[in-house]
Amino acid sequence: MLQDDTARNRRIGIGLVCLTTLLFAALDASAKWLVRELPVFQVVWMRFAAHVLITAALLAPAYGRELVRVRDVKGQALRAAMLGVMTAMNFWALQHLQLAETGAIQFSVPLLIALLSAWWLGERLDAWRWGAILAGLGGVMLIMRPWTGSFHPALLLALGNAVLYAIFNMLTRRLAATESPAAMQLMSAIGATLIISPFGLAQWQTPQGLGTWALVAFMGLCGGMGHYAVAQAHRYATAATLGPFLYQQILYMTLLGWLVFHQVPDGWVVAGAAVVVASGLALLWVEVRGQR
Repeated sequence: MLQDDTARNRRIGIGLVCLTTLLFAALDASAKWLVRELPVFQVVWMRFAAHVLITAALLAPAYGRELVRVRDVKGQALRAAMLGVMTAMNFWALQHLQLAETGAIQFSVPLLIALLSAWWLGERLDAWRWGAILAGLGGVMLIMRPWTGSFHPALLLALGNAVLYAIFNMLTRRLAATESPAAMQLMSAIGATLIISPFGLAQWQTPQGLGTWALVAFMGLCGGMGHYAVAQAHRYATAATLGPFLYQQILYMTLLGWLVFHQVPDGWVVAGAAVVVASGLALLWVEVRGQR
């Protein structure tokens, strides 16, 4: 149930979305650390298995049967499959790319949603919207630089992940009309766990040390609570209110990349990220102005 649009509720929504960005940045940093020593599909499987176990234990007392109640089976199954594929693509890319690179490309998602909405749903894009979309895609090209020797094929995985994530968001908005946030995040994680199981278990290598197991649990916690927090945030505040605060995630990912992996993005990545973020904010501003 959506909350009233009050200053207090907007602050709660903003706080939740800020927490989400920190959780998702920590999730990617944990995954990047783990894929250095374990197979990618195994890390993906452990991410979702830990997600299921931890969030079920935390949320079951409050939600009971509602936690596993599914009203749109096909929609939930499709969302779970997409979540598994997207995560595998992202973790694979993280083997080779900096956190700042994958994060910057990820922020092209609002632009891709606008483009896909025009293509699939027939929504009209004016000159301002087209300008923001094209500028943002230009920023992605600055990050990827396919015309130079520094181009890495893993950048295509990051871009493919962003395209899928845009479709994933459109599907999530449709399912939000009938499914609870708690059930959506848990059932999608269960579905992704089942889908990835044959690949993850086939590559299984027993993690060495309690530190690795603790990082796996932390990764699952960040994933589950991140998805839950962002869903709850949209119940307290509008997308226009929350949108600008999502972009702080790139700061966390850059900081974690520097602190944990000693990686600093070059000038091209910084410039491209700035263009992508500015284009996303410009598109958001146009949408807000149009609503008013």
